[in-house]
Amino acid sequence: MPYLGLDIGTSAVKAVIVDDDEKVLAEGERPLVLSRPGPGLSEQDAQDWVGAVEAVLLAWRQDHGAVLAAVEGIGLSGQMHGAVCLGADDRPLRPVTLWNDSRAAAEAAELNRIHPDLAWRLGVPAAPGFAAPQLLWLSRHEPATLVALRKVLLPKDYVRLQLTGEHVTDMSDAAGSWWLDEAARDWSDAALAATAVSRSVMPRLVEGTAVSGSLTVSAATRLGLRPGIPVAGGAGDAMAGAVGIGAIDDGAFISLGTSSQFFAPGRQYRPLPDKFLHAFCHAVPGCWIQMAALLNGASCLAWLAALVGTPIETLLAEVAAQPPGPGAVTFLPYLAGERTPHNDAAASGVFSGMTGATGRSDLARSVLEGVAYSLADAADCLAEAGTQLQDVAVIGGGARSALWVQIIADVLGRPLKRYRGGEKGPAFGAARLARAAACGADIRTLAPAPPVLDVAEPRPDLTAAYAERIAAFRRLYQATKAAR
Repeated sequence: MPYLGLDIGTSAVKAVIVDDDEKVLAEGERPLVLSRPGPGLSEQDAQDWVGAVEAVLLAWRQDHGAVLAAVEGIGLSGQMHGAVCLGADDRPLRPVTLWNDSRAAAEAAELNRIHPDLAWRLGVPAAPGFAAPQLLWLSRHEPATLVALRKVLLPKDYVRLQLTGEHVTDMSDAAGSWWLDEAARDWSDAALAATAVSRSVMPRLVEGTAVSGSLTVSAATRLGLRPGIPVAGGAGDAMAGAVGIGAIDDGAFISLGTSSQFFAPGRQYRPLPDKFLHAFCHAVPGCWIQMAALLNGASCLAWLAALVGTPIETLLAEVAAQPPGPGAVTFLPYLAGERTPHNDAAASGVFSGMTGATGRSDLARSVLEGVAYSLADAADCLAEAGTQLQDVAVIGGGARSALWVQIIADVLGRPLKRYRGGEKGPAFGAARLARAAACGADIRTLAPAPPVLDVAEPRPDLTAAYAERIAAFRRLYQATKAAR
């Protein structure tokens, strides 16, 4: 039977249909537009997500109509943290503030100062991109929005609303709102009170493998699907990616997408808020994750490509033609601030070490290395929390580049696996969650690790050379912070 996975990302909506043998029957993608109406601001129109989903599925009606009509379940994955504010008619009251929006920096700092104990229950200190401080910001700067507010959803859950008519979110996505008691897997009354939000505006909570609702007749008719098929609770994108590669009880991995995460699942809730290491509910009942969340990943390379007017593939080829090892230029990849380990919304991107001889390939190498250095910071935070990293994989769009994965392996000094289809991780994981919801089966029996594509082995001489540059990278951040 076919199952549909939808991933509502920041830069694109991705979709995949797989069968019981996990053969990919159809896949598609539609780009999304990111609006930056001012410094530190990042927004999207929620209806654009729905339009992108419909564009993919309506295209499939032409080429894969029979497969689409046979789909037995839908799973959702999506970018985390953003607040979708709905009025009484279930229409968005304003553009959606996203995970990389920093306007609520003062409100996040205030929550952490007044309620320091909540970080241990909510898995992490408040950050500007989380829904809770965003709503606190709205109460002060757009009070009319709060007066009209009837429901608040996470991004993927607005798509769910259009499919099922239900206001629902799953535990893993709710975990990133700063309203969820992670150990209890329920909304935290203390956190809601701290942000003056009523339980009545919160969506119903379900596990990622549970049925959250059924596809309505109107949505099914419009999209070429069968009415009444179940829609799974789904997951935040990082957790869906974990399910996609079978990382449920163990199995660390790096997700190299628009942003980046270093992710380690387990069966215990182990917070470490002092290092801004996220301890969140997994998409699977009885499981939690530790996650170093980095606001900058493959988006940095896309930014540079646009800046110099050169395709990403060309930049990567130029870097590959250089001798391996640290470049002369150091890049701080904090174009959207940073979370782990700094929790610094004001952190910014910096190129250091440029001369008149610096070319675009030098800048491109520094971007690849700068993201790798930030992942080294993330690995150190996980180690400090007592997490033993053994087998580590890399998924996400950035994992398409074997060159980048090799640089990260050299920087971290550990082997990194790539899986076949790993760049489709969240959508593929969402399809697995759809199957679990439709069949009622234990997700562990449905989610083995995919076949390994290749393994990037670290080169000891380069690891030693990179270790010196990591130290310089960290000093550069401290220097720029002191200069503000």
